[in-house]
Amino acid sequence: MDIEVARYLTELVAAAGEALGDDLVGAYAAGSVALGAYQPGRSDVDVALLCARPLPAGRKRELVARLRHEALPCPARGLELVVYRRDVARSGTPEPGFEVELNTGARMPPRVTWSGDERAAADGRFWYGLDRSILHAGGLALLGPPAGEAFADLTPADLRRLLVDALTWWLALPTPPGDEPAAGTEDAVLGACRALVRCRDGGWLPKVAAGRRLVGQGHPAAGLIERAIAARRGGRPPGGAAARAFQRAVRDEITRCYDPFDI
Repeated sequence: MDIEVARYLTELVAAAGEALGDDLVGAYAAGSVALGAYQPGRSDVDVALLCARPLPAGRKRELVARLRHEALPCPARGLELVVYRRDVARSGTPEPGFEVELNTGARMPPRVTWSGDERAAADGRFWYGLDRSILHAGGLALLGPPAGEAFADLTPADLRRLLVDALTWWLALPTPPGDEPAAGTEDAVLGACRALVRCRDGGWLPKVAAGRRLVGQGHPAAGLIERAIAARRGGRPPGGAAARAFQRAVRDEITRCYDPFDI
């Protein structure tokens, strides 16, 4: 693990413990840090905390105050933190279900959402079930039991539905005209690769690793995927129209695909 990130996570868990006391029963690194794909200067630090019971408003505010970037500087682009009750994490629900969410960092727009019920549909309510599925598969325990025990996976039907919702959300974002290189299209393409690999093969991979797997399998869009991978290292990203066409194709396949868990 990146040394600065490791130090930051240690300090974050300590600060969360000071805010939540005995209510803090688990802390987990997620996303690129947990999957061994952290890229300094590009990646976020994703963290999930587990609490024993519903958090009072005062404890939520104290936690946010202690963990915001101005109080505990994040060495990455930013921190994406979500707090769940222990029973919600173990339930396998596809709903957001969180106690509080905090986005904060030097290069991240600040955001606090005080409960899952407040998460607007336009902002995407699919993120949380998918994140908990990834945590179940490969979360890194900083405090508490192993992530595979602390977080339940989604049912196959809920997984497919949330992946389709995620791709539909991406497709609704504004697309630059023409097919000139467009910032962010590499993440759109590689995110779709990760979704497709999860449905085809039954496991979560980092985005770049998922793209490489599809290229190795001879996917028809291998050239586009390779361009997206190269863009993560500073190359020219794919064009918006090509990225959207790939996302639509992936969404269509996931929508109609077989269920690999039922074979």
